[in-house]
Amino acid sequence: MIDYRQHITIEPGKRGGQATVRGMRITVADVLGWLAEGLSHEEVIADFPELTEDDIRAVLAFAADRQRRTVIATA
Repeated sequence: MIDYRQHITIEPGKRGGQATVRGMRITVADVLGWLAEGLSHEEVIADFPELTEDDIRAVLAFAADRQRRTVIATA
């Protein structure tokens, strides 16, 4: 599994403190949204050549890690 910490950064003054890819203005949510819309990794990279395959894999690893850490309160 890729170490997403090498690719995903959070800076308070950038994009409202959202997680971004390598300090760029492209957020994890942006990439996840494009993938959810059905774009392939190759299409995302073609539209945003500053992204790499490792960046996209890091976004997915980051999202998976966040999901594993989510605690759901039960009543």
